[in-house]
Amino acid sequence: MIHFEIEQLIPATAEEVYKAWLDSKAHSQMTGGEAICSDAEGEAFSAWDEYIHGVNKKLIQGQEIVQSWRTVEFDEQDEDSELVIRLKDVDGQCLLTLIHRNIPNGQPDYEQGWIDNYFEPMLVYFGKRR
Repeated sequence: MIHFEIEQLIPATAEEVYKAWLDSKAHSQMTGGEAICSDAEGEAFSAWDEYIHGVNKKLIQGQEIVQSWRTVEFDEQDEDSELVIRLKDVDGQCLLTLIHRNIPNGQPDYEQGWIDNYFEPMLVYFGKRR
């Protein structure tokens, strides 16, 4: 199993990032891929035109999002991976800590995927709002 942790400062508040992550329209605009999101625990979500899907396992308003997570590239027998997003306000920005664990061996480089498909577009999305 693969596990990694990465961090990125985002030009927004932790609350703004939290709300955007869990809002279908904002998540879609933020990443450029269609998302269907929910801000309720136990609810399903999909992102990047249904390439990613999972369930909100734990939500702490403005602070933490824990989701089961898998892509269409997971084998049917693979367990879901777990995504933990921790958000903290630091000097007028949000420090986003992304922990992705329990990724089956043989999967693509999701660490670089998070940077290319989430962090970089989020910097642009939130940068335009300031």
